[in-house]
Amino acid sequence: MSTSRIDGLSENTSRSFSFGDLVRRRPETITFMLLVAICVIVAIVNPAFLQPSTLIDIGRASVVMGLFALGVFIILAAGGIDVSFTAIAAFTMYSLTVLVLNNFPGMPMAVIMLIAVAGGALLGVINGLLVHHLKVPSLIVTIGTQYLFRGFLLSFIGTVWIMSLPPQMGAFGRMPLFQFESANGALVTLPVYFLILPLAALVTWWILNRTLMGRAIFAVGGDANIASRLGYNLRTVHVFLFGYAGALAGLAGIIHVCANRQANPFDLVGTEINVIAAVVLGGARITGGTGTVLGTILGVLLIVVINSVLVMVGIPSTWQRLVVGSFILLAAAFFVTRQRKK
Repeated sequence: MSTSRIDGLSENTSRSFSFGDLVRRRPETITFMLLVAICVIVAIVNPAFLQPSTLIDIGRASVVMGLFALGVFIILAAGGIDVSFTAIAAFTMYSLTVLVLNNFPGMPMAVIMLIAVAGGALLGVINGLLVHHLKVPSLIVTIGTQYLFRGFLLSFIGTVWIMSLPPQMGAFGRMPLFQFESANGALVTLPVYFLILPLAALVTWWILNRTLMGRAIFAVGGDANIASRLGYNLRTVHVFLFGYAGALAGLAGIIHVCANRQANPFDLVGTEINVIAAVVLGGARITGGTGTVLGTILGVLLIVVINSVLVMVGIPSTWQRLVVGSFILLAAAFFVTRQRKK
């Protein structure tokens, strides 16, 4: 009898430790469970949540935030933080729209997107060089460049909303991956630009898990001094990190313009906290060295679903920030508590 009790206790303890190990090794498990729990509860309360049109809206709303989040994640994995990505996106999208509209109206959409990526990468490289050479925290540098980029945009390029985009940009924003008619007769479309997010996620995963640069990023996030002694070039890592994040921001900016069919230089202000929260809720530690691309995407979906649910239940916009902020604090506290358990 006593042997049986000991065996049973041993088995239960093993199972408990196995779950704890899973949470520590795959912290995005918590994010996934939270996401599933919210979806199940909302679907029970309001079955309309599971309609294809609602799910497509969530997917469409995840693209720009997801691209931002991938850039923030790769910097966070190296122990840094970037808050200038919305300014980079605004600078790139508005400047490029003005350039195409006034000088190159026939520019192909593929070229416009390549220029957006290159322009964002260039601004990101400026961040990386400043972080490396000034030897100050990246948060301070990117707060400064956020004001610099946006101030330059508003002072020298323009402040007027552009309501009539070049035809190729408007057409790209409307181009369907697939579409169908909903029960109420509305035409529901999943745009082709949705594919850019999974493609960017795959590229980011490949960089972090299959290249020497990925190894260097996590090494720097663990301890930059030790990484330097091991032979990693910190200047190269910083330039790549911020350049890559800037490229994703530039891409997100031009998609934002095409999807909304207008270019507003004041757009995207204030979305930084939601993006950083999504990355942290996805399992990346603010101190660096950890996190996954899958967790980041799950964190983005979690934030987008919360916002969608608040709209569906009719919570006024003045209360939405309060509800989202409270949920983020509670979810983050739960996440950290579970991660520290042994």
